[in-house]
Amino acid sequence: MDSSHLFLIDVAYTADLAVIEAHLAEHRSYLAKGYEAGFLLASGPKTPRTGGMIIGRFASREDAQAFAANDPFALKYIAQHTIVEFDPVLHAQEIATFLTK
Repeated sequence: MDSSHLFLIDVAYTADLAVIEAHLAEHRSYLAKGYEAGFLLASGPKTPRTGGMIIGRFASREDAQAFAANDPFALKYIAQHTIVEFDPVLHAQEIATFLTK
């Protein structure tokens, strides 16, 4: 894999916010594992709160899809995940270290 490729995971809620809130801690715990492993860069809710975004570095599209498929939101069928791969040709210097891990 070219380590400079990133993936954006667009999370779209398919359930009411009350249901999302009930599973939010589990979702964030799952994301924390990605940060601890060093492959997630950023994540958070959209505005307005119709879903969220996750930015990470994965070995392949299949790995990004597997990560999304194992998100508690996906396992509980309360969100859909769309994967977008992109090549960050231009980026802030602070991102360079993350891209070359």
